[in-house]
Amino acid sequence: MGGRRTDDFEAFVDARGPRLLRVAWLLTGDAHLAEDLLQTVLARVWPKWHKIADGEPEAYIRKALVHTHASWWRRRWRGEVPHGELPDRAALFDAYEGVEQEEALAAAVRALPVRQRSVVVLRYFEDLSVEETAKVLGCAPGTVKSQASKALRALRAVVPEPVRTSDE
Repeated sequence: MGGRRTDDFEAFVDARGPRLLRVAWLLTGDAHLAEDLLQTVLARVWPKWHKIADGEPEAYIRKALVHTHASWWRRRWRGEVPHGELPDRAALFDAYEGVEQEEALAAAVRALPVRQRSVVVLRYFEDLSVEETAKVLGCAPGTVKSQASKALRALRAVVPEPVRTSDE
């Protein structure tokens, strides 16, 4: 009985397959998805073939195509839309770029003279005011300002400014 059932099923698919594939293509709008849809439905119908072969198998398979496609459509995530062109620029965020910039900045700060390094650390990393920095270092506020100016000039020469995008 299995051989006859297989022969009947193969004959049906040979005869009606192109038409069913067209239905699948009209549902999906994509040739490859249509083939996948029809193959999925035929694989589900095969074990039941002996029950549906005597009725209207084409109508049954058409209905199965519609229901299977609907279930695929409901499950499919539609948040990403493919585009034919690549973006003009790289991703805005590179996790390693920040690490590289921090290492370059730390090395440049360590290369500063002691007084300039102290001013930079206290003013910009510890966020102290000019007066608080002067008090900690035991110097005049004008000295803090001049040392900060020299230090920042030296740092700008060594560490390039980060590239800013219009999105920032």
